[in-house]
Order: sequence, then structure tokens, then C-alpha cells
Amino acid sequence: MSGFTIRPVGDCEYDLVALGEVMLRLDPGDRRVATTRTFAVSEGGGEYNVARGLKRCFGLRTGIVSALVDNPVGRLIEDLIYQGGVAQAHLGWHQFDGIGRAVRNPLNFTERGFGVRGALGCSDRGHSAASQMRSGDIDWNQIFGRDGVPWFHTGGVFCALSPHTSELAAEAMECARRHGTIVSYDLNFRPSLWTDAVVEPASVNRELVARADVLIGNEEDFSAGLGYKLDGADKNLLALDLATYEKLLSAIIDDFPGLALTAATLRQVPSASINDWNAVCRTRTTFHTGSPMAGIQIFDRIGGGDSFVSGLIYGLLSGHDVDSALAYGIAHGALAMTTPGDTSMATLAEVERLVAGTSPRVIR
Repeated sequence: MSGFTIRPVGDCEYDLVALGEVMLRLDPGDRRVATTRTFAVSEGGGEYNVARGLKRCFGLRTGIVSALVDNPVGRLIEDLIYQGGVAQAHLGWHQFDGIGRAVRNPLNFTERGFGVRGALGCSDRGHSAASQMRSGDIDWNQIFGRDGVPWFHTGGVFCALSPHTSELAAEAMECARRHGTIVSYDLNFRPSLWTDAVVEPASVNRELVARADVLIGNEEDFSAGLGYKLDGADKNLLALDLATYEKLLSAIIDDFPGLALTAATLRQVPSASINDWNAVCRTRTTFHTGSPMAGIQIFDRIGGGDSFVSGLIYGLLSGHDVDSALAYGIAHGALAMTTPGDTSMATLAEVERLVAGTSPRVIR
């Protein structure tokens, strides 16, 4: 695609490396967090989910840069990462003090929602090991230079954990670009992470977006996370039409000359169980719209946006045109929301059938 050149993957150890926090998700199934007596566990995290989707669904070589506490919970998260197939490009281990006074592993209790009851997340992630990562902790020249990576991904969840994490992300993004690595940034705005922030999220995010080649977001991300006023949006930020999106994404491209592409997911939420789903993107020259998927049934919406990102990146890394890459993202995001957990359980064949418009009949 126009706007940037992708480093030859044959010269690289990884296809993508992500920087982010990996949490232990505790899922009460069809019950509620406050009333259940059993939880299913899985791993998840905004940036990690992208790397895992690219590995498990699309077969790419991916790595994660993160940190954990060396105790049984941390080793459980590590074991889940092993099962997900994502390599440890750098996984720092903090010594456990016995009760987690200073550093701990992050937990995320998540209800899927149903009908008029929306999905609910309750995070227990304060003082996490990943939030304490700092500039200088990682040998980025080793990862981007000697190992080689065509694509680096991080986002607003990791960068909101502490002032140190946004500084580390900026350091990584600058090193990646020096080595010819494409940098993507998913705004992924989470109000709960900015409650006690000293600086405005838009200030932090704008500094980081200035170092990115590809930007991903949605209505709330662009408004609360990046500081754009959205004309035509209702109070829930769910009423933007395509003309408004074209205007918004064009303004972002103009404001950040380093961006080659910015993409946005479009989600209407008649209920927690039924969503309308689509995406659009803007390159430096053209605006692209996906094919809307109306009334898709949702099993677990958490991670759908991350799976959109991994599908989009797969399409671009594979040499597809922008419209095809957008279609891969939309299809993968939709399929990820039909299964439990933050991470995708879709296969490439399923994604390609959905891209081609094939009916979801029984496959025997």
C-alpha cells in the first residue's frame, strides 16, 4: 500500500512484536462476578491479543514484550502465553514479596453481558509488573535490529498504566522506526485507567500517535483519548455516519503527517447480544469503507477490536490492498466475538469464508 514500505519478513525473526500487559482473565461464564462460585481462566490484554490473533489464526511469528511477577499466578499466565504460541521477545520477571505489596500480577474479572445487560469488566491490576516497566529496561536494538521485526504494535491500554509505560512505548516506537519497522498504535481508551492521571490522556496519546505509522480507534478513542470534537455524535458517541467519519479521519491524517493509515471500528449496540459491526479507514489519499455486518450475534464482545487490528495487520503484511485488509479485520473481529475470552479462536479458513461472503452452514 502507499505510504510506507514493509521490511522484508525473510530478514526478520518475527513478523510482529507487541508491547503490553498480559492479564489473567477470570470469567464467570453465564453467571455474574458477584454471584458465581467458579471462574474459567484465560489470558488477555489489548496489545497481547493482537499478537496472539496473528499467531493462532493467521500463522504469523509474533512476540510479546511484557513483565510478570514470579509466583504461581505469573507462571499460570506464562503457561497460557505458551499455549497461545506467542514468543517471549522480552518477558521480565519481578521477585515476589509474598503478598504483593509493591508489585503483582494483574487480574481482570469480566462478565460477557446479555440482552439489556452490558458486558462488565472489573480490573484488579494496580502496581502490576508491566506498569512498572521503564525506559532502558529493554534492548530495543536487539529486537528491531539484530532480531528484526517488520511490524511493532502497542496501544493506549499499556501507555495508560503509568507515566513510565508511555515513556517506554515512545522509546520503542522511535527505535522501531529507525530500523524501518512499521509502528501501529491502538488508542483503546479506558476511562478507569485515567481516573488519577496527572496529565490529560489526549496529551499523552498525541505524543505517541506522532510516532506511529498506523492508528486505530473508535468514537470514544478519538474523542476522549485523542481530543477531537465529534460533530454529529449523540451523547453515547454511537451516531457517527460515514461522512462524519471521513471528515474525522481526514483531519487526523492531516494533523499527524507521519501516519500512513488510520482505521476505525464502527459498532452499534442495540443490545449486548446483537451488534452492528463495520470499519472504515483513511490513507493519505483515499477513504475506504468496509461491508457492514448488521445484527451479528455476540457471545463475548471483549477482544473484538483487538481481533480487528490483527486481521487488518495480517492483510497489510500479506500484501493485500487496503480494502481487502479492512475486510480481513472486520471478519476476524466478528468471529472473535462468537467465542469466549479476550483472544481469537477463529481459523484463517473461517475468516476467508466470511470475507468471501459464504454462509455459516455446518461444515462436515
